[in-house]
Amino acid sequence: MKKALATVLLATLPAALQGATFFLTVAGLGGEPDYEQRFALLATDADKLLRTGGGTDRIVTTLKGADATKAKMAAALTKLASDAKPPDVIVLMMIGHGTFDGAEYKFNLVGPDISGTELAGLLNKIPAARQLVVDMTSASGGITPALKRDGRTVITATKSGGEKNATLFGRYWVESLRDPSADTDKNEVVTALEAYKYAQTKTAAFFTDQKRLATEHSQLEDPQRANAFPIVRYGTAAAAVTNPAKRALVTKKEEIENKIDALKYQKDLMAPEDYRRQMNALLLDLARTQSEIDK
Repeated sequence: MKKALATVLLATLPAALQGATFFLTVAGLGGEPDYEQRFALLATDADKLLRTGGGTDRIVTTLKGADATKAKMAAALTKLASDAKPPDVIVLMMIGHGTFDGAEYKFNLVGPDISGTELAGLLNKIPAARQLVVDMTSASGGITPALKRDGRTVITATKSGGEKNATLFGRYWVESLRDPSADTDKNEVVTALEAYKYAQTKTAAFFTDQKRLATEHSQLEDPQRANAFPIVRYGTAAAAVTNPAKRALVTKKEEIENKIDALKYQKDLMAPEDYRRQMNALLLDLARTQSEIDK
């Protein structure tokens, strides 16, 4: 009850008191055409949902494809250090692949990767007192020690740097920004905690449905603080799924995504040409469905 009340109060504070919210989404290197396309689609979808899921007190920046470089990511964070003020909020979302060598986490980007230590240094220069980092990559649990700091909330798709498989958490996190069922307290605001729980539950359900051992276990170190981060306020974004036709398209999209992830687990058992043919057909269907949703 106290957490829900705190969320409502925070969501209704005047912008002048709450400050602006700066969103930076980076979709990193895919390594394979299917990952490249999916990461770009996720980033595009998140960008639209963030722009329509709030008022004028939010600034949304998205880097994907050829723009997802270390230099451009660093430049975007350096700009935040200049633009953001102490009352403001920073939300960094990282989509893609990550690596961990036992000592250092790295986010895979076009060209040189960026390490967790380098990322922490850039974030530490931003004066915004409240920061949220959502790292949805493989091995993302390895970044947590580097990013720990008072006032910063860190969500990762994996519990450690040792969980190295491509993750599902990211697509469910983005899906939570659209799906009204993520708003569990029904106050028309989806907080970081609600988005986290939605993505965590959906990820676990996928592995259960596929009868496979889970290869990722998301983590969040401070649920109470996460519950005070409004990510989207439902309005235009949620309207898409209250329309029966749009709802059907969103359901179809999730079914296609599930088929893509299930197919990946069969890759080593299939002839390369058969795998590529099926994957290309699913990716084409996914792109068409997303285009229909965006109309």
